[in-house]
Amino acid sequence: MTSGNATLAYRRGRKGDALIVAVRCQGPGRIKATVRSVHVSFSLDCPAGQVSTTYNQVGIGRVDRGGVVSVEAPSAVRWSVTIGRGAPADVESPTAATESL
Repeated sequence: MTSGNATLAYRRGRKGDALIVAVRCQGPGRIKATVRSVHVSFSLDCPAGQVSTTYNQVGIGRVDRGGVVSVEAPSAVRWSVTIGRGAPADVESPTAATESL
């Protein structure tokens, strides 16, 4: 695991594949991962004494190009990133919850 800020490069992928970014962290603190080439970023709360994981799949234009993932994290947070490619997952339709009175 790493601490502090870092930038990691990823290679070009096949057209139609999704870019997959998985982040794990252990805090206390919060980290932010940014994929500038596709204008995507996400944050993750990192609890003390526990490992937190988030898995993000980007299936928009230009993800077949190479690029970098930048991570901003306080020095007290330990983290790791896995970057991969794969077929886009099926999109689930959002469901609305209704409450009966």
